[in-house]
Amino acid sequence: MNLYPLFRAVLFMFDPERAHAISMTLLEIVYRLKLSRVLFGQRKQAPVKVLGLEFPNAVGLAAGLDKNGDHIDALAACGFGFVEIGTVTPRPQPGNPKPRLFRLVKDQAIINRMGFNNAGVEYLVNKVKASKRDCVIGINIGKNRDTSLEHAVDDYVSAFEQVYPHADYIAVNISSPNTPGLRDLQHGEELNRLLQTLKHSQRQLGEKYGSYKPLLVKIAPDLSDEEIRQLANALLENAVDGVIATNTSNQRPQLKSTALAAEQGGLSGRPIQPQSDHVLTVLINELNGKIPVIAVGGIMSAADAQRKIQAGACLVQLYTGFIYSGPQLISDIADQLS
Repeated sequence: MNLYPLFRAVLFMFDPERAHAISMTLLEIVYRLKLSRVLFGQRKQAPVKVLGLEFPNAVGLAAGLDKNGDHIDALAACGFGFVEIGTVTPRPQPGNPKPRLFRLVKDQAIINRMGFNNAGVEYLVNKVKASKRDCVIGINIGKNRDTSLEHAVDDYVSAFEQVYPHADYIAVNISSPNTPGLRDLQHGEELNRLLQTLKHSQRQLGEKYGSYKPLLVKIAPDLSDEEIRQLANALLENAVDGVIATNTSNQRPQLKSTALAAEQGGLSGRPIQPQSDHVLTVLINELNGKIPVIAVGGIMSAADAQRKIQAGACLVQLYTGFIYSGPQLISDIADQLS
């Protein structure tokens, strides 16, 4: 019996950010009482080998839900094959002023302008070290808000070097709409300089630790076809290991929740499904199977996930769909894809 709709009805009575904190606390309690398997069932085992890693199944948690790595084991126990934590920055930062998270229930969507609020990379690394590592762990990195764009590479390298020994893969977030100027790093010389520097660091760290950790880039859904092509070429030229498509959107397709539609921030959930699917299709075509793609954006059902896989994605990630449907969605998708 799926009790999540009742749980969600209570949660949705609270402010979204408060509801998030409550749900994570309760999820942690369930895990510590060893009730996760009773409530959510056993994780679906349908191994997928991508990026040189073996994923227990193809369904992952997208970055943003567990920014500090506080709940890795509890989230893995929901059935995820991989959990991506972060976005983490070199130094702690509070993020944007509240309110900064908005629930668009009629649209099955969320708008957030969190602004990379996190406790810093040192805190996150300690949490990863303390986890049971019961699934693949990705770490999503970004730059601090007060770091200028010209020094952004320094922040990414600093975070990359600190998380490298502890991550199974590392995702570079250059597509959040909530850090001013960040998306400029998706283009031209700024992108090439960032990727070249990180690939150099990856080679050095690989030799130092004796293990190769894949480097992925997370891109926006608001790119034109030409921008996608240019970005794909840069990823190929710099031998990036993988792509995550897509982040949240600045655009506002016709929304039913008109009172909240004007809120600034990144839109996620069902309304961005068409544009996220389009970016994925163009990207897959440009990469021509040379770089694996993790699909995220508008996945609200098993059929949505299946469509992403059929388009050429290797893995999928959930965020908004997980909030609206709960752990049942993980097992539904894993069953559909197995």
